[in-house]
Amino acid sequence: RYLKRGQKIAVQLQPISWGVKTGEFIGYHFDPTVEESIKVSRLENGKFSVRKTKRILNRKDIRISGSIRSSLYVAASKVGMAASTLTDLIRLLSWDVDFQRDIQKNDKFNVMVERLHRKNGDFARWGKILYAELILSGKPIKLYKYESKNHGVEYFDEKGRSAQKALMKTPINGARLSSRYGRRRHPILGYTRMHRGVDFAAPRGTPIYAAGNGTVTYAGRKGGYGNYIRIRHNGRYATAYAHLKGFKRGVRKGRRVTQGQVIGYVGSTGRSTGPHLHYEVHVNGRQANPLRLRLPSGRKLKGKELKRFANTRAVLDGRLASLNGTTNTRVTSQ
Repeated sequence: RYLKRGQKIAVQLQPISWGVKTGEFIGYHFDPTVEESIKVSRLENGKFSVRKTKRILNRKDIRISGSIRSSLYVAASKVGMAASTLTDLIRLLSWDVDFQRDIQKNDKFNVMVERLHRKNGDFARWGKILYAELILSGKPIKLYKYESKNHGVEYFDEKGRSAQKALMKTPINGARLSSRYGRRRHPILGYTRMHRGVDFAAPRGTPIYAAGNGTVTYAGRKGGYGNYIRIRHNGRYATAYAHLKGFKRGVRKGRRVTQGQVIGYVGSTGRSTGPHLHYEVHVNGRQANPLRLRLPSGRKLKGKELKRFANTRAVLDGRLASLNGTTNTRVTSQ
């Protein structure tokens, strides 16, 4: 599962000497990640030993800022933001931002991210986002990375409120809102009926994310919905995803999923005129408008943990201030 196209593997054979047949296989080595090296060697008794080596990477904080003219994707790409960092940024902000409607011309973004290097200075990979800010119509949304023993890495706003809400507003990236919630003329049936969800037009095969943590209660064909997934998030909320091309491997009834996890891919199954995602939010068993729904907030830090977060926030603010001179500097994403 972890080998990728282009992965280099060095195979070792016993050197050929005079009067000796072609060399015997004695081992191989490869780097599964930029931080690991694995070497397999044949011992004198014919058995094999495995040695895994961890590399220590050096970290450098990078600030990437820009102004949006057409889309966040285009603006971030122009100033050198890596695709992996942009994906993380979108997922972090998906709980508060509808990327199809909320982004306006001249909105701004400001991100501080780790850039990891080998000891010789060669680029290794991009690390985690340390700070993210998106300014929408003059109103800033700020998020800070915070790590605790019980919850691991999380992101919080300035007041210690979790970036993670109960549900994403848009569980898909790069899509266009093609049909809203409400009464409309059905494109296939030809008569006016209630459209109890929202449609996002996107290329066939585009990944679809679970809008929140929960349990899959349905994954299969369902009449006009075509390939359909339903997720129960808690006693009050559920979400549904229709017209899928297919399901992510392992996604089935009874399986737990986490927010942002890929569950399927955009298709055009069932009663559909083209590839899109039909997305529904159910509140107490009834469909509600996902774009107008007021979602409950996630975890809120209190007491000692809030004080610890305040210290972390102050450190990150200081590191960000030290990078002020690098604003809009293009970096190589590699």
